[in-house]
Amino acid sequence: MKNILLIGGSYGIGLAIAKELQFKNNVYIASRSNENLTDVKATHIAFDATTDTIDTSKLPTIIDGLVYCPGSINLRPFKGLKPEAFETDLQINFISLVKVIQSVLPNLLASEQASIVAFSSVAATMGMPFHTSVAASKGAIEGFAKALAAEYAPKIRVNVIAPSLTDTPLADKFLNNETKQEKSAERHPLKRFGKPEDSAQMATFLLSDKSSWISGQIFHVDGGMSTLLVNG
Repeated sequence: MKNILLIGGSYGIGLAIAKELQFKNNVYIASRSNENLTDVKATHIAFDATTDTIDTSKLPTIIDGLVYCPGSINLRPFKGLKPEAFETDLQINFISLVKVIQSVLPNLLASEQASIVAFSSVAATMGMPFHTSVAASKGAIEGFAKALAAEYAPKIRVNVIAPSLTDTPLADKFLNNETKQEKSAERHPLKRFGKPEDSAQMATFLLSDKSSWISGQIFHVDGGMSTLLVNG
């Protein structure tokens, strides 16, 4: 069984990943809360990605997979965003990811071939109004992941999942009524918004040996939004 560490796994996509992995892997979840983990087979470690350094003594010597789930959706007009807003988004999305990877790098290198999965956004590829801050921080992840994948090949694989709007607590204000849900679904070529399981199943694949020849890639799990023009 593989040892998989999820940074953030108590709700949304992270929780869906934990549910996918729990019966065939040893799952470790480092998150602020464990309130939704009662029925999930996993070891919980109290951890805040923005302030804490992960306690590696609570982790196995070998980590075969790492998934970094924390993120932000800060959508505001550029003229109203202060530099501090960009710094906050960069911290949670990117800098904390770097710190976690550096902390557990020896554990990853101890694996025969480890897999790192990070999360970007469709906004890093497409130019969308009011997305300057989130697009900047997610774009940093994509460039970093490719460089890291090159530096540590073939020992560590690094891939990124870039979803469109997904029905998680983080996105609740964008999907909290039927009108918003209908408008979001209509914007996507596949005529629905994302479910946590959509990204979770991709993450599970990228953590598995079935993806052992895949690294340095950005996977757009976005209902076709980033590549298909069907509403024009």
